[in-house]
Amino acid sequence: MNITVSEEAAQWYKEELDLTEGDAIQFFVRYGGSGGLQPGLSLGMKIETPYEPVVETNVEGILFFVEKADEWYFDTYSLKITYDESLEEAAIGYE
Repeated sequence: MNITVSEEAAQWYKEELDLTEGDAIQFFVRYGGSGGLQPGLSLGMKIETPYEPVVETNVEGILFFVEKADEWYFDTYSLKITYDESLEEAAIGYE
């Protein structure tokens, strides 16, 4: 598993969530929602301090990570966060 975040997406998170350098965003499994990898589950995000990250990347001074407890959700996939210009927001994808 890997996590990639484009610079444009990181900048979007910084602006939308009023983040400053050194802040961290956790992607985690949540019940419900749509567009997830596993039926009935989807990916959530929150500003959080890492506890036991299984994968992380630092882009634009922001740490993006997934905790070990949520690794099972991704199976053999990696998380890819890009910026969707047509929607003017971050887009979550899997590869």
